[in-house]
Amino acid sequence: MIAIDLGSNTLRLIAYDCASGKTISEFEKIVKTADGLAESQSINDEAVQRIIDALQEAKTKIDFTQHTVKAVTTEALRRATNAKEVLQKIEEETHIGFTVINGEEEAKLTLLAVKNRLKKLQYASESFVLVDIGGGSTELIFHFNNETITKSFPVGIVTIAQTYKTLKKIEDALLNEMLDIQMFCAEIYATKQKPDTFVATAGTPTTVAAMKLGFTYASYDPLKINGTTLQKNELDFYLKKLLSMPFEKREETVGTGRSDLIAAGILIYKQLFTLLEYESSIVVDDGLREGLALETCKKFLH
Repeated sequence: MIAIDLGSNTLRLIAYDCASGKTISEFEKIVKTADGLAESQSINDEAVQRIIDALQEAKTKIDFTQHTVKAVTTEALRRATNAKEVLQKIEEETHIGFTVINGEEEAKLTLLAVKNRLKKLQYASESFVLVDIGGGSTELIFHFNNETITKSFPVGIVTIAQTYKTLKKIEDALLNEMLDIQMFCAEIYATKQKPDTFVATAGTPTTVAAMKLGFTYASYDPLKINGTTLQKNELDFYLKKLLSMPFEKREETVGTGRSDLIAAGILIYKQLFTLLEYESSIVVDDGLREGLALETCKKFLH
């Protein structure tokens, strides 16, 4: 089956074999769905065209006719006033119909993927907090033994970067922007306990982990990223390193047109370390698309 996740910044898809539980092939493209969304409240025509082009490109690399296709989209389309028209246009051009899922469903599917990956890494943690730092939203998922508490917040790397423009302004605004996250964490810590482990997924943590391991955007290897540990104090180091690179080198390292977003993401990630009171976190590449594949396969196999 093919699972597609159209995020606020990236289109990610995998062809997945339900019988063996293995990924056959994957495809990823920066489409900047949420470009300009903070100002206009809508998805612009250029972004729609980038999404259509990316899906057409994916079809040249993966044979869609051999697979069942499940496609979901998240915060940018939850927020956009023209979501219905956008999805209609994408379906007309590509014959792929997307479902807009809410933050809770997004968190549930991401958790499924991350738990599956942690199990493969033989990482037995009774409790963990998972953060998914997306382009338009950040999901927090507290997982305790048999209880999971999730919440989605409209703080994302694209919307924050486009609202505040400079890193200084982002840094100054983050405390206020992330106040609801702080209150949510405080409430969980007061009524439950602090989880054993801090797990992070999505573009920012995986990009910093890739820098740590010496990968570029082109040589990125998800299997090597999975299980990488990042320390809070390493974030300043990699942000400085990124900002000191010549523009071309920066684009090569983190991907074309991503460096301003990753810089904003690092500031959000760092703030999450502070709010959650951890000094280190485990990075997992698996996310929504893998969770969607696992969930769909479960239905096939029953």
